[in-house]
Amino acid sequence: MEKLTKPALREIIDDFAKEIDSKKAEGPKPPTWVIPFRNERQENYERPVYWIPVELLRYRKNNGRIRTEVISYEKNYSPLNEENAEAQNTLSGFLVKEDPEKTTELKRLIQKDGQTEPAIITSDGFLINGNRRKVVFEQLREEFPGEERYKRMKVVILPEKNDKKEGGPPSLVEIQELEHRLQLRREGKSEYSGINKALSMRANIQMGISLDEQLHDDPTFDVLPPKKFKEAAKEERSKFLIPLECVDRYLSYLGREDLYTTVQAGTGDPEGRWQAFVDYSKLYEKLIDEKKRLKVGIGEDEVGSIEDAAFKIIRMRELPGLPKVHQIMRDLNKWLANEDSKEELLKLVDTKLGLPKEETFDASGKEKDHRELDKIWRAKYQEKIAKHVRKARDYHEYKEEKETPVRLLDAALKKLSHENMDPKSVTIFELKRAMKLAEAIRKRADELKSEFYHLQKKSAKFIHSNEIDKH
Repeated sequence: MEKLTKPALREIIDDFAKEIDSKKAEGPKPPTWVIPFRNERQENYERPVYWIPVELLRYRKNNGRIRTEVISYEKNYSPLNEENAEAQNTLSGFLVKEDPEKTTELKRLIQKDGQTEPAIITSDGFLINGNRRKVVFEQLREEFPGEERYKRMKVVILPEKNDKKEGGPPSLVEIQELEHRLQLRREGKSEYSGINKALSMRANIQMGISLDEQLHDDPTFDVLPPKKFKEAAKEERSKFLIPLECVDRYLSYLGREDLYTTVQAGTGDPEGRWQAFVDYSKLYEKLIDEKKRLKVGIGEDEVGSIEDAAFKIIRMRELPGLPKVHQIMRDLNKWLANEDSKEELLKLVDTKLGLPKEETFDASGKEKDHRELDKIWRAKYQEKIAKHVRKARDYHEYKEEKETPVRLLDAALKKLSHENMDPKSVTIFELKRAMKLAEAIRKRADELKSEFYHLQKKSAKFIHSNEIDKH
């Protein structure tokens, strides 16, 4: 998506707007409500609250709460037309599955206390805030068809098409900002799944709302002094945007671009892989930093193979006898510093990514769902991948337990014999230091050789004297 150069307005559908206008009714208190739209909260500008028939309220597909499902659906099938009843049913289905526990909790509250806070809609009835409430009202209306209190919802209506007094209808950017203010900072906690928050954050940036602007909207960050704010922005980028970049590479690697439900289908998906990508991204940031990478002896040519291994482990979701996959991603950073552990992990590159044709397609010739393909792939390679990961862990634990001189010498020789150890690649400015290091290594090697020689002689004498005593 290209960054917008001017505020694009969300198109208002006249027929829908006329119907909303003709059916809106004043209800019981509160008669007005202040919302964080434009500068209205700062100015304490009160908007009237209306009661609108539930069936006239519509879901938006650009709702950050279900962004993962919408992007994946449109990639697999076709674009969702929000004006269409079938598309509305699809969006409703996404919301029902997104977080069933919270939906059930809200349902109980509305049954007990009614709707305490109004929803916010565009003048033609599309919800900016209140999607889950509409889901609950639809369920209650079906369960209790005679109950009048479930037939209408309290809403605040944003400026209409020909409005000039209030600055005209909202732009796409203003809608994004409003949704962000309402949904991402509720009591300091996001109600979105991690991947949906990341996708929303990136969509806002592409829309022209910088990460700094998004954070300044949140009082948790806005009160921070400049230095702390800069650190917080960097941390948010590391928690959401960089893991999302890793997710995109993973999906591309599987040939599933934009199929984000492969990773996690909302907060209601107990098998989500998002946390594994969050933890892997911390390692990835080190892998692309030359100084940090070389510090643990990882060559630039090994980065792609390490990511390949990590993605295959993440695809497994879980491995028998091993920690959760996201914990393995945390441990990789330590394991890769051990040559034997790294060697085991790099053996995963030989594991095939695809499946035979007969396992990929069903009897009708249609490709199986990506979750079913993952399940088949996991069953096929779980034992092999688990074996190499276990060995990598065991090598690391053995090294942690006791770093013996022989293992240290073996690791040193491997590094000195590495294909990147090419004297011709040393710059003229580094030659003097390289000579000094080589001489120090030679001197230390000679010292160790002499010590080992004398120890060997002593042990030979000890063995010889024991043999004499036996006779």
